[in-house]
Amino acid sequence: MATLRQLKIKTGTCNRVLKELRSYEKEVKEEAAKTADMKEKGADPYDLKQQENVLAESRMMIPDCLKRLEASLADLKATIEEIKESNQEGPEITEAERTISELEPLFETAED
Repeated sequence: MATLRQLKIKTGTCNRVLKELRSYEKEVKEEAAKTADMKEKGADPYDLKQQENVLAESRMMIPDCLKRLEASLADLKATIEEIKESNQEGPEITEAERTISELEPLFETAED
């Protein structure tokens, strides 16, 4: 049986992975700009290659974060359903529902 504590932990996990995803998205933008700037300035080929590797590594992390976020969201939804069936109440349920409503649009647009 799921507890409110488990729900709070799973909500926190979703929020943490979302924050991580946003961080990687920001990093990709910054690294792409830096790479473009290096190309414009005619940087050393070795340095440019290293920068491109950094950018590629950051880009690889986004699908991984999305996969983990999707799994965390599914786990959170299952837990909240279990808690609702057992008629438990608390602010954790409201927080979990807010997190779910915030995350669901990410996957609706990804599936289109």
